[in-house]
Amino acid sequence: MRPIASLAALAALVTAVPAAAQTAQPVRATSPDGSIAVELTIDGDGRAAYAVSRKGKPVIAPSKLGFLFTDMAKIDRRLTVTGQEVSDFDQTWQQPWGEWSSIRNHYREFKVHLKETTALARVFTVTFRIYNDGVGFRYEFPAQPNMAKTNIAEELTEFTFAQDGTAWWKPAFLWNREEYLYNKTALSALSTAATPVTMKLADGTHVTLHEAALVDYSGMAVTRTDGTTLRANLTPGSGGPKVQKTGAWTTPWRTLIIADDAPGIYMSHLMLNLNEPNKLGDMSWFKPGKFAGVWWNMIKGEWSWARGPKHGATNANVKRYIDFAAANGIPNVLVEGWNVGWDGDWFGNGWDMDFTKPTEDFDIAMLSAYAKKKGVRLVGHHETGGAVTHYENQLDRSFAFAAKHGMMVVKTGYVTDAAQLERVDADGTKYREWLDGQWMSNHFVRVAESAYKHRIAFDSHEPIKGTGLHRTYPNWVAREGMRGMEYNAWGGKNPPEHEANIVFTRMLEGPMDFTPGVLSLEGEKGSAILSTKAKQLALYVVIYSPVQMAADTPENYAKHMDAFKFIRDVPADWDETRVLGGEVGDYVTIVRKERGGPDWYLGAVGDEEARHIAFALDFLAPGKRYVAEIYRDAPDADYRTDKRFGIVIEQRPVTSKDTMDLHLAPGGGAAVRFRLVK
Repeated sequence: MRPIASLAALAALVTAVPAAAQTAQPVRATSPDGSIAVELTIDGDGRAAYAVSRKGKPVIAPSKLGFLFTDMAKIDRRLTVTGQEVSDFDQTWQQPWGEWSSIRNHYREFKVHLKETTALARVFTVTFRIYNDGVGFRYEFPAQPNMAKTNIAEELTEFTFAQDGTAWWKPAFLWNREEYLYNKTALSALSTAATPVTMKLADGTHVTLHEAALVDYSGMAVTRTDGTTLRANLTPGSGGPKVQKTGAWTTPWRTLIIADDAPGIYMSHLMLNLNEPNKLGDMSWFKPGKFAGVWWNMIKGEWSWARGPKHGATNANVKRYIDFAAANGIPNVLVEGWNVGWDGDWFGNGWDMDFTKPTEDFDIAMLSAYAKKKGVRLVGHHETGGAVTHYENQLDRSFAFAAKHGMMVVKTGYVTDAAQLERVDADGTKYREWLDGQWMSNHFVRVAESAYKHRIAFDSHEPIKGTGLHRTYPNWVAREGMRGMEYNAWGGKNPPEHEANIVFTRMLEGPMDFTPGVLSLEGEKGSAILSTKAKQLALYVVIYSPVQMAADTPENYAKHMDAFKFIRDVPADWDETRVLGGEVGDYVTIVRKERGGPDWYLGAVGDEEARHIAFALDFLAPGKRYVAEIYRDAPDADYRTDKRFGIVIEQRPVTSKDTMDLHLAPGGGAAVRFRLVK
C-alpha cells in the first residue's frame, strides 16, 4: 500500500505553463504508465476538441466540447488555451463496505484553461484525470461577471469513437425509467442511450462510456449524431433550462473506462475514484447482510400491498418471516405494504403515504421487539408513489421512526412513469420531474443526509442512475435501476443473457438490489423463470450488493434446503474481487474473498447456450488446503424444460495450484464456496 501523498508533495508535482497567446498547438498528457494519452486541440475557428489514444492507437478521435445556454451565446468557437497544469496523485483508501476493502486511486491530472476571444471573454477549465485504465474529464467554471447565473440548454460534449464496433445499450427518455433490456447493435446503429454504454471496438478494445459524481446536475444520456459520434443529451427538467447554476460550478465527470477485454472493464475503480471521499462520517454501524422479505408473494399477485383479505404485511406473516430469518442466520426482514397509503390507486399517486403510521394489522412495536429478541432487524419500505415533495416533507420524522424501531436499512421507491415525479415548491406550484434531472439528483443527496442523521442506510428503487456516489454517501448502499428479479414473475421475462449483460453495463454504476435466489423458479400463476437453480445461487456472487435479498418464500426454500445452504453461507461484503473470465452478454465468472475471512466464493452465469468454463485457482492462498463446495448444473439441466431444477452438489479438496472446469447449462450457472481447511 502506498502512503497518502501530502499536500506539499502534490503541489511540488504541479507543472504550470504560463498564460499564452492564442495557439493552435495541441496540449497533451498521458496516464501514469504512459499507455493512455489525452490531447486537446484548438482548430482554425477556435473550437476546442479532445482526443484519447491507448497504446498508440486512437480510441476517441477529436471530439468537440462546449455548451448551449437558454439566455446567452453558446460556448463553442473562438476559444484559446491560456495555460495548462499537470500533476500526479497516488493514494490508497479504504471502503467501509464493498467489493474491495482497499482501493488505489492513481492518476495524472491534466488541466487545460480556456478563454473566449469574444467580448464576453468567458473562462473555464477542462480537467482530465487520466488513469491507466481510462479517463474522466469535466468542465470547471469559476465565478465570473458574465456568468453570474447560468442556464444550460445542452452540453455540446462529443464522443467520436475512432472505430465502429458492437455496443450494448438501453434506451433513454422512455416511459419505464431505466428498466429496459439491453440492445446489442453496431455502435454506428445506436440511437439515444442511457449510460453506461459498453462497446467492443473493431480491434477488440472494450470501452464503457458513463459519468461519475452526478450531483446538482442533470444526468447525461448520449445520442448518435453521425457515424460513430455520440453527443451528450442531458435529462430535461421541469423548466426551460436542463441545468441551472449560480456562481462557480462544475459538471459531473464524463468517464471512459478502457480495457483489453470485458473483465478489465469490470475491474476498473475509475468510477469510485472520481467521486469525493466520504462526506458523512462513521459508517461502522452499518453491517452488510442478507434480508428475507414480505415481497415475492406481492410481486406474484398472491398477496397485496393494500389492506384487505390478501394483505401481506400482517403480524402473523411478518412473525413467520422473522422466525425463518432467525433460523437461517439472515439478519434482516423487509416488509412492504406495512404503512397506510397503499389502498386504491397508489401508482404515481403517493400523497396518502405516511411512513410513521402502520396499518392496524401491523403492530410495529411488537414486531420490532420480537425481531430484536431473535437477532433480526426489520427493513421498512418507503414507497413515494412519485410524490417526492410529500416524501421530503416527512423525511426526518420517517427516518426517526425507523430508527426508533431498530431499523438499519430502509428501502425507498419512486413508482411512477418517467417525467411524472411530483415536485411542489414553497409557493404551492407543482412541477413534474425526471428521475435523472437536476432536482432529483439533489433530492437523493437530501435523502442520504437525512437518513444518516438517524444512522439509517437506504436502498433506492426506481432511482437516479448510479455514478459512484456510494463513496461520498456510503449509507446509499444499493439501488435498483434495471430490470431485476421481479420481471421474472411476469410476462416478458428477463432472457438468459440478461445477467451477463448487467455485469458489464449496469453493475459499473454500483451495487444493484437484483433480489436473487428464487429457487422455486416460478413467477405468477406458476410461469417458469428462464434460469436453472444453480444460476440463482451464482447471482449472489455475480450481482453485487451489500444488502442481498433471499427473494423466495420460506415455504419454497423449505423444498430446496440443499441448495439454500449456499444462500445461507454466502456473505454480502468482500475484501477482494476478481473477474476470471467473461464476454458481454455471453458469460462471466467472478470470485470474491469474504471481508475479514479466509474463504472465497465463485459465481458463474451464462446465456442461452451451454458452455464449458475453465480457470486456475491461483487466487487461493498458496500452501493452504481448501474444500470446494460446488453447486453446478446437472448434465441435462436446461432453462427451457423442467430439467432447470437439476443441480449437482458436491465437494472436492483443492489448492491454489489446481484448476477447475465447470459445465454451464443453457440458462445456467455455478456457485462454489472455497472453504479453508483449518
